[in-house]
Amino acid sequence: MKSRIYTVDDLQRQEVQRDIQTTFQRGGNVVFPTETVYGIGASALNQEGINGIYAIKGRPQDNPLIMHLVDTTSLEEYVDVDQPYINTLMERFWPGPLTMVFTKKEIVPHYFTGGLQTVGVRIPGSDVARKVIAIAGVPVCAPSANISGRPSATLFKHVLEDFQDKVDILIDGGKSEVGLESTVLDVTSDTPVILRPGMITYEMIQEVVPSVQMNQEVLGEQTPKSPGMKYKHYAPKALLTIVEGNKDDVVAYINQQTKQHHLENQRVGVIVTDDVKHRFIAKHQFVIGRLDQDAEIASNLFAALREMDTLDVDYIYSLSFHQGSYSEAIMNRLLKAANNRIIKVN
Repeated sequence: MKSRIYTVDDLQRQEVQRDIQTTFQRGGNVVFPTETVYGIGASALNQEGINGIYAIKGRPQDNPLIMHLVDTTSLEEYVDVDQPYINTLMERFWPGPLTMVFTKKEIVPHYFTGGLQTVGVRIPGSDVARKVIAIAGVPVCAPSANISGRPSATLFKHVLEDFQDKVDILIDGGKSEVGLESTVLDVTSDTPVILRPGMITYEMIQEVVPSVQMNQEVLGEQTPKSPGMKYKHYAPKALLTIVEGNKDDVVAYINQQTKQHHLENQRVGVIVTDDVKHRFIAKHQFVIGRLDQDAEIASNLFAALREMDTLDVDYIYSLSFHQGSYSEAIMNRLLKAANNRIIKVN
């Protein structure tokens, strides 16, 4: 297969629109940008296309996919909108990086819901993503565009690394604005529950629905209502360790480990913030942003993990990030990438 590569500007051309629509209709796959991360898409109503997503990503079949719509017009054709707070959530946060998990109707196929009676639905905030869905003319399932278990794609070069000549169409939309996958909120009961943290934070949702709760078992082995709840995610090739504690102690510990690894002829990479980058002796550094700019850190996290893969390091050490509104989402992804490997120094 030879992937066809288009830019965002190409989406205005009728022949490109026909190609994208035909690809979705015949069960092909299209990688396209969203405001969160790149997604690998297929028609939600075409099992061949959905099977393609699972096969290309190497994704377990019981890991459900999120269904994307262009707007709310057709929402109630597919799901039960039966909680009084849902309309308020939609008005506040859609289009945007919030996925809501609804009780599905019979029209929603079983083959992408992991055998569940629920389905996650999102209306992307990205104009480009909604344009692609509109061209498709059908609901589009689009999990993150990465090989399952690996860091998500936030730059087009990440898409090429994983999917060039494996997927029919690749659309180059530059860098993802948000850089982390959507918040996932279960709205099937009287009390909404956050299944996956994201840039729509607990505090933001609480302003709309004060009773909202945070699921404490997002790393557990229960049946996953949401992508990211069960399987290994975001892992770089090298062993990643998060180091937490007093700044001076963290620097000293990472530098000590770096020296030891160098004696063993092993390569070390560090993920650091701009304020302390000069204090580390490791040759391979990724400056993820300023410590007080959590949105910047979030948008660069997956790029940092991918860059460490490119550098072919053996060990990665990362600072922890507990400042700012988005720290919960950042640490959720970072802990999963490290398989909960965290060292506390003092």
